[in-house]
Amino acid sequence: MIEFHLDGRSGVAPYMQLIQQVRQALRLGLLREGDKLPTIKDVVAKVAINPNTVLKAYRELEYEGLVSARPGVGTFIARTLNDETGAHEPLREELRAWLRRAQAAGLDADSIEALFVTTFRTQLQEST
Repeated sequence: MIEFHLDGRSGVAPYMQLIQQVRQALRLGLLREGDKLPTIKDVVAKVAINPNTVLKAYRELEYEGLVSARPGVGTFIARTLNDETGAHEPLREELRAWLRRAQAAGLDADSIEALFVTTFRTQLQEST
C-alpha cells in the first residue's frame, strides 16, 4: 500500500502532491490494478491533512479513470500507467548504485537531490 508524504516547501498544493504520488507509483509499478488506496481517515492521521484535500485528490484520480471508489469498501486502483513494470527494475538498480556512490562520496540528501534534479532538467532541455 502506498504511504503518502507531503512537502510543505515544494510549492505544490497538497492534493496535487497526493495525485502525483499515485501517478508515480502507477508508472513505477508500485501500485497495480485492484490495489487499495489508504482510507481518507488513514491519510488524514498519517500526514495531518484536511479530509477534504484527500477527497479532492481521490476524486480527481477517479475522474482520470485511475481509481474507482466503492462506497463503504474503499478506493481501488482501476488501471495502471505502465504495462512494462519489469523494464524499470534494471534502471532502478543502477540508480540505487549511483545513490550509494554519491553517499560514499560524502554528499548529503539535499546535495544528491540538487545534483540529480539539475542534471535531469539539463538533460531534458538538451533532448528537446
